[in-house]
Amino acid sequence: MRYLFLLLIPYFFIFSCTKSEDFAKQRRTMVERQIVWRGITDKNILEAMLTVPREEFVLPQYKSKAYADLEVPIGFEQTLDRPYEDAFIIQSLKPAPTDRVLEVGTGAGYLASLLSRIVSEVYTIEIIPEIAQNARQRLSKLGYSNIFVKTGDGFLGWPEHAPFNGIVLTCSPPEIPKPLIEQLAEGGRMIVPLGGKKKFQELLLYTKKNGKLKGPLRLAPVTFVPMKGKVLEKNNN
Repeated sequence: MRYLFLLLIPYFFIFSCTKSEDFAKQRRTMVERQIVWRGITDKNILEAMLTVPREEFVLPQYKSKAYADLEVPIGFEQTLDRPYEDAFIIQSLKPAPTDRVLEVGTGAGYLASLLSRIVSEVYTIEIIPEIAQNARQRLSKLGYSNIFVKTGDGFLGWPEHAPFNGIVLTCSPPEIPKPLIEQLAEGGRMIVPLGGKKKFQELLLYTKKNGKLKGPLRLAPVTFVPMKGKVLEKNNN
């Protein structure tokens, strides 16, 4: 039995390496055909997408589709955005290496992971406890020590760590939460899919100048899950 076990070790090692190499190849193909081909050439973004193992952020049965040009289920009736959509959001945010970024809507943690390869710190908030815990465990396993996950209502932001140089919402509010405006640093950029429960929302970019949001710059029509929590209350000031 021991002899048989020893014989199996090389097989599993080779199989594991083969799968790892296969995913690495898929990442390169994804970047070339989905990201660069569509005009995104920022070296930091491309390096992040070549480094972060997207297959670790989807349900096991969908790993083979992790690098396809489509949304992939992550559980809890949510999906991982298409790779290009994440790259486009990051490019629009224009993050710098010293930036502190806030993400509202952690999901699986893939966008936060990409951002963590580019900026100094990423603070991400998830309202559904199970999703937040799964993301926290996943990010810890992957060794992303500059990502901080909070279970809570993203409407309130994370004032203890404000101001943020960039804020990204991956859920759609009917209007921009005032606490997030307050927590955005002067000169900072905010990306939000505005529209709430509407069938289609619009991805908008705002910049903070003289204490107020300026814009918006219309980026693209999108469909995100509606934002939950305090944002839905009539009097949420």
